[in-house]
Amino acid sequence: MGSGKTKLKARILDSTAMQRALNRIAHEILERNANVDELVLIGVRARGVPLAHRLAQIIKHIEGKTVSTGSLDITLYQDCFTPLAAHPIVRGAQIPCSLSNKTVILVDDLLYTGRTARAALDALVDFGRPKMIQLAVLIDRGHRELPIHADYVGKNVPTASNEIVDVRVKEIDNEEHVVILE
Repeated sequence: MGSGKTKLKARILDSTAMQRALNRIAHEILERNANVDELVLIGVRARGVPLAHRLAQIIKHIEGKTVSTGSLDITLYQDCFTPLAAHPIVRGAQIPCSLSNKTVILVDDLLYTGRTARAALDALVDFGRPKMIQLAVLIDRGHRELPIHADYVGKNVPTASNEIVDVRVKEIDNEEHVVILE
């Protein structure tokens, strides 16, 4: 990988399999959280946001109720950010309602070391104190550096630490798949 070139090692999910995984996650969310009115789905920028909106649509289709959905930019909360970092682009958060006494489900595309999830937890605290926070991810690839686990996982994908898990969603990338690159 030193030359910057990567090659496809494996195709993990296509568009249909991604939709199936999101359907399953939505059903699991509803099984654990009886009161849809207390749910707030917060997508971690960038690819967690469209996944959160998709989950909200699936839940609405199942329950007939709209789930509040928002977005969270964790740029300034990441432990790799320093004041000397070259002008980070911060897109801000869009939190749709008070988080007090709500069950917040953080939605992200990929869980790896756990550092992004930790940064998201830190960022959420600035918006109030939810009753509970749960984590939903499309892909869990392992290699945790922090004691964080997802409550809802679309697919567990064992990987080597030198591999790249590439998640693409149509809303951002105009294509949709999950692949492993090496």
